[in-house]
This record gives sequence, structure tokens and C-alpha cells, in this order.
Amino acid sequence: QVQLVESGGGLVQAGGSLRLSCAASGRAFSSYAMGWFRRAPGAERNFVAAINWSGEMTYYADSVKGRFTISRDNAKNTVYLQLNSLKPEDTAVYYCAAHLNTVLTSPIGMHSWGKGTLVTVST
Repeated sequence: QVQLVESGGGLVQAGGSLRLSCAASGRAFSSYAMGWFRRAPGAERNFVAAINWSGEMTYYADSVKGRFTISRDNAKNTVYLQLNSLKPEDTAVYYCAAHLNTVLTSPIGMHSWGKGTLVTVST
């Protein structure tokens, strides 16, 4: 399985942007579908975005569609999440996750998880 480490979180004003990165180590990163999930304070972990192994297929939660972009660079073993037009309700810990072969939009069944990176959006 892959090991995942997120980075890029921080404090940003509403309307601002951040770029999250998730670096993977281990074998065959390009075989994994990747996803981003988030957990707001007091809430469950929810789907944000996902991407298939090649990067050709992407999926988004309705709440972030048009504002967030997921991408990957298999040569660098990294998946990215570009966050634009941030809102206070985007405040959460963002987690990167991997599933061998299959794109999932549920946190259930993911094979590997990172420890998360905190994004705080102020008004």
C-alpha cells in the first residue's frame, strides 16, 4: 500500500486560494485512484474530489464543483487539490486517500489515508 502525506493547508481569507498536495510513497502510485475528503469540526468525513489512475476522470462534491480542482502527477507520485473562492464553510481537515484501481466517493473502503492538513477560512 501507499503511504500518504498531505501539505499546503493554512489560514486564508474568504475568497482566497490554497493548493493542497498529497505525496505518496510506496509501490505503483499510478495504479491507485486518489481522493480528497474533509472533516469539518463536529462533522463526519465527507467526500470532496476524486481522480482515476490516469487523471482523465475527475469527480467532485456538488459543494465544491467549479471552485476546487483535483489533479495528479504520476511522475512525482503526487495528487493535488486546488482550492479557489474559499468560503468559511470550507474550513476542515482535508485528507488524502487512495484505493487500488477503483475511484470511490465514499470514505468507506479506502486502502490508505494521510493524517490530514488543516484549512481554515476566515471571514
